[in-house]
Amino acid sequence: MAVSGGAATADDTIRKPELNLFQIINMSFGFFGIQIGFALQNGNITRIFQTLGADMNLVPLLWMAGPVTGLIMQPIIGYFSDKTWGPLGRRRPYFLVGAIFTTLALFIMPNSPYLWVAAGTLWILDASLNITMEPFRAFVGDMLPSKQRPLGYSMQTIFIGTGAVLASAAPFVLNAMGVSNEAAEGVIPDNVRVSFYIGGAALFLAVMWTVFTTKEYSPEELESFGKDEDNIFEQEGGIEAAERPEAGFFQVWGGGITLLGAALTYAVYALNGDQQFYIITGSTILLGILFLLNSLLVGSDRNARNFLSDVLGDLTTMPSVMIRLALVQFFSWGSLFIMWIYTTPAVALQAWDTLDASTKAYQDAGDWVGIMFMVQNGVAALYAFVIANIARKVGTRSLHAFNLLAGAAGFIGYHLFGSQYELLIPMVGLGMAWGSILALPYAILADALPVKKMGIYMGIFNFFIVLPQLLVAGTMGPILNTLEGNLAPMVGGVPLLAVLFGAASFCFAAFAMSFVKVDER
Repeated sequence: MAVSGGAATADDTIRKPELNLFQIINMSFGFFGIQIGFALQNGNITRIFQTLGADMNLVPLLWMAGPVTGLIMQPIIGYFSDKTWGPLGRRRPYFLVGAIFTTLALFIMPNSPYLWVAAGTLWILDASLNITMEPFRAFVGDMLPSKQRPLGYSMQTIFIGTGAVLASAAPFVLNAMGVSNEAAEGVIPDNVRVSFYIGGAALFLAVMWTVFTTKEYSPEELESFGKDEDNIFEQEGGIEAAERPEAGFFQVWGGGITLLGAALTYAVYALNGDQQFYIITGSTILLGILFLLNSLLVGSDRNARNFLSDVLGDLTTMPSVMIRLALVQFFSWGSLFIMWIYTTPAVALQAWDTLDASTKAYQDAGDWVGIMFMVQNGVAALYAFVIANIARKVGTRSLHAFNLLAGAAGFIGYHLFGSQYELLIPMVGLGMAWGSILALPYAILADALPVKKMGIYMGIFNFFIVLPQLLVAGTMGPILNTLEGNLAPMVGGVPLLAVLFGAASFCFAAFAMSFVKVDER
């Protein structure tokens, strides 16, 4: 696809040209495959873990692969994809490599003979998905002018929803076609295995379509395009105004964060706290050490350039819009992580009255959760067709806050509806929230970032997607275990208590959205 050109203005500045609909579809189609991988993971991993013998309180810890690999991989891939240029371009080499390893992991996962194999494969799967996914977000910022970015992210959302619909429904549909959802104890059912095989092949083909039908702008072409007059980052002074802190800043904060992490670690030890809390305290210590290390790398030159100084330097000089939006993402993705972990046991308990993963009833519940996620993602995909137009009429900030509250209402619906068919109703609200989360924050953010740093800033932004997941993984199990004997029975059980935490987190995200600065022109 040809993308060079652009219109010259009166001041001879070349503007980034608009792409036609077919070009936008091509550059977004890979997300169809990526979401097939994520949907198979989100809808089936808890089920696979429990089938292989995992205790419910251990499941959040096993899900740590997602947030940890995201925390590590996304800034790395963002940083290096900003600096990459070769025969396949800037972002597309990462699409290709990630797709290969993701496909292999999807083929291996449903054949896991032991829990530790499944847990290890999940790490590989999540790392590979992050390698493929992260550059796709920056891809829109690279390729589209400001006024087309909402359409670009909406198109990604359409493909995300479509891919997730098919992947979520696959186990249920295959079972209806005669592929068994029953297996010996400790063995993953055939309908789940076949779903992963089909999903792996579809993911690879979809990503390859984008790789080979899309041509990227070269670094020279990107440099030739003038500053975006609608870019909030440039309005605030651009890169020149984002002066990095000196080494002393990182020394003070690094020392303080390290001491805080050490104190929290000792408190967990002294109070005989749950070992899962060490995930949080250990992560705090690690962050402090990285700040201290960066102070040595920076030395007397606050503008020193290396991977660590770039990540931490850019983290401490984030555009103001990005800082406020990060808080919204933090609470939003905390809710989503709770949904992925606890929907299967919550539905099994609410509609099938069981938490025994070895029973056919539980496997039926697992298949039905796929249908629920299909509805959620279908709503998100349909919503993506109109969300940009609605945002222009009512305002992006107000619309996103409303959608997050709809997600909170969806979680509450888990308690209000008792039959499997009634439980499809809450997925409408959760679908509206999901569609909004996938599109609107990124459209806002892309208009607040410099083009040269789109990848690294998108990677840093994703810190605030993976950090709440890490927090949930490290704390939700112990918290629910503490409340299991008193509060949990009052609301119907531990999984149903967990989803109330998800509702509360969505409400906090909606409130935080009121502080985000958005140019609604």
